[in-house]
Amino acid sequence: QVQLVESGGGLVQAGGSLRLSCAASGATFSNYYIGWLRQAPGKEREFVASISRNGVSTNYVESEKGRFTISRDNTKNTVYLQMNSLKPEDTAIYYCAAQFSIFPDRAYASNEYTYWGQGTQVTVSS
Repeated sequence: QVQLVESGGGLVQAGGSLRLSCAASGATFSNYYIGWLRQAPGKEREFVASISRNGVSTNYVESEKGRFTISRDNTKNTVYLQMNSLKPEDTAIYYCAAQFSIFPDRAYASNEYTYWGQGTQVTVSS
């Protein structure tokens, strides 16, 4: 079983940057591909980005390509989401999630994950 803890959220002005972290424990981290998802008030949870077990493959929601970068450090059991040029519409609770995979180099644009963190709030002011 994987435990996930997000950090790095906060209040930032439009155009600013934040780096979210997701620290994992409780299982072999490199056996899981990891996703970042977000949920804005009154909206459905949506996929943002994912990264394969070995960090080679990534997936992004089309609207965030070029602004967000997902990465992972398997030696630190941590996944990051670097967010640049933030917009007010990026305001949401951001969740990281983990899914076991037998494929080391595949990342999926999916909302289906077994393990979830508690989320971290990102607020972008205009």
